[in-house]
Amino acid sequence: MRSLTIGANDAGQRLDKFLTKTFRNMPKALMYKYIRKKCIKCNGKKCDIDTRLQAGDVLTFFIKDEFFEASPEQYDFMKAPVKLDIVYEDDHIMLLNKKPGLIVHPDETYHFDSLIARVQHYLYDKGAYDPKDEHSFAPALVNRIDRNTGGIVIAAKTAEALRVLNQKLRDRELGKYYLCAAVGHFEKKEDLLVDYLQKNEQQNRVYISSRPMPDAKIIKTRYKVLAEKNHLTLLEVELLTGRTHQIRAHMAYIGHPLAGDGKYGKNAVNRKLGQKWQALYSYKLHFHFTTDAGALAYLNGKTFTAPEVWFVREWFS
Repeated sequence: MRSLTIGANDAGQRLDKFLTKTFRNMPKALMYKYIRKKCIKCNGKKCDIDTRLQAGDVLTFFIKDEFFEASPEQYDFMKAPVKLDIVYEDDHIMLLNKKPGLIVHPDETYHFDSLIARVQHYLYDKGAYDPKDEHSFAPALVNRIDRNTGGIVIAAKTAEALRVLNQKLRDRELGKYYLCAAVGHFEKKEDLLVDYLQKNEQQNRVYISSRPMPDAKIIKTRYKVLAEKNHLTLLEVELLTGRTHQIRAHMAYIGHPLAGDGKYGKNAVNRKLGQKWQALYSYKLHFHFTTDAGALAYLNGKTFTAPEVWFVREWFS
């Protein structure tokens, strides 16, 4: 027999969800059988798959030892450098100023360095996170930014923060503002663009149309001209929908691709500028909660801004 005590980061989950995360090598059919045959109990009593776990609950297991994975001597995230530009941090969240060129999550080119690995290494070093103390939770990123885009990324340090912020992001209670340098000058100094976006997974690119297309999703992009210099325009863009490559493709669709964008941009302009990533930066976050935010209510009304944006300094100063 073995036992696990439910901590704050595990509380609030259904039993089956918790077990799936905790015992990754346990077949689901066997998990349901264990629950049905009382091989897994909560506080010494029979439990069901939809039992909601509370902090302090004790789960007892009469199952094979092979499902209890041994803790590795060294975690993969320890191989990532502890190099972070922290805009803000408290007990629940971190706001990180990600530089272009860094991936946020591991991908096929992953060599033990990503933003989430750096975050977990940083928190491990300061004693705020230890995988041995967690059964189903690890610090996680709330929003994503492409490798070659810079800007503010939110990291959740607790399970409650992750649940709340995922809901706020989904329900548009987080305002995300970008700065970008677009090619050419705009006739309209501000506008709301509404079109349709279709994603092509094989090509890893998207296509925009003014009319609905099969499998296309509506996109809404609001922009405002902030400055013009030479052949470039500095824009503030607010994402009212958050689709793949939305800003890059939408600006290209209206004839103003982003400077440095190798996928949707103009090669001749990019060669002249000599930039290896697009001039796009998620520079500002505004928290405007309209529903309960639990332990994160203190963030309501707050705005956070990245300290510097490289292309503003280089092209518009």
